[in-house]
Amino acid sequence: MYSKELNSIKKSNRLRKREVFDKSLIDLASNDYLGLTTNKDIFNKAYERVLKEQYHGPKASMLVNGYSKIHQEFEDELKKANNFEDALIVGSGFLANLSMIEALVRKGDTLFIDEEYHASGMVATRLLNKNQVVIFKHNNCIDLKNKINQTDTKGRKIIAIEGVYSMGGDLAPKEMFDIADETNALLIVDEAHSSGVLGDKLTGIFDFYSINPKENHIKMGTLGKAYGSYGAYILASSNIIEFLLNRAKAVIYTTAPSLFDTALGLESLKYIQKNKETIKNKISTNLQVINDILGITSNSLIIPIVIGDNKKVIDIQNRLKNEGFLVGAIRQPTVSNAIIRLIAKIDIEPFVLEKVCKRIKEFK
Repeated sequence: MYSKELNSIKKSNRLRKREVFDKSLIDLASNDYLGLTTNKDIFNKAYERVLKEQYHGPKASMLVNGYSKIHQEFEDELKKANNFEDALIVGSGFLANLSMIEALVRKGDTLFIDEEYHASGMVATRLLNKNQVVIFKHNNCIDLKNKINQTDTKGRKIIAIEGVYSMGGDLAPKEMFDIADETNALLIVDEAHSSGVLGDKLTGIFDFYSINPKENHIKMGTLGKAYGSYGAYILASSNIIEFLLNRAKAVIYTTAPSLFDTALGLESLKYIQKNKETIKNKISTNLQVINDILGITSNSLIIPIVIGDNKKVIDIQNRLKNEGFLVGAIRQPTVSNAIIRLIAKIDIEPFVLEKVCKRIKEFK
């Protein structure tokens, strides 16, 4: 039924498919930045925590009777660690972005969103009146300022950015926070790829820029990256969290998040806080290897190497796979030009990372 469309995708070397990769491959492709998906101690602690509960499944939505002590404990630890007033656990990062954008942008409000914001946020914008959505150039503070000044907004101004962008690995500039304050705008920061990696306390870009959360700040983070689990959370003022609980359809009409995944996220949070100095040293070591071999300076563990050719990027991925290394081969429409996406995960030994970087440099 869709053979014509599929043939077009195949011809452009953009066909995607699921694959169970050989477990012997060294993983430099996933978002498991800290290698916590293989930490059995964290797994066992989460398992034991769930066993203490009367039930092990969420049963219903959070607003019926799906909200558990595990959810509550995790929310309490998150807001304490991130210095936010309140927290809300959500089923996934995709649902979190749908929840925030669909619910927070009311009649008369305008959303200013970075052109490279995650697809979940862009999907959420389609639920709004198109006149309420203004897309600004990626990480371009001047363009954002101009568009805010040129847009007649009767209600709230809401800005949506990411802490670390998933394909480029680049950080949102600190000036974005200043613009939000100057224009009295709400600022949504998607910290999916920065939480657990950036900052003195490894809590993300707020921490990295030493920004104390304010009433107009909203932070979203996921458990599916550095935390080695599945799910997401929203951090904000008590007023905003209460509003989301009463208006966000992707919160109200979905089953509460998995108890085990939440417990796993909680144990990962505790682990990161306890071992932050060791983790930061490993991040620094691996980023230095990237700089020494590839000449790329980065604050995140996402390292994009532009190839620009779909066929070649797949070829490089396959050649590395044959040598025992798994990297991402990212093509359109996710990126405008094909890239090798290398993740400098801290469970990868520096000498191994060095070898992979040298091979990429040769193949490129």
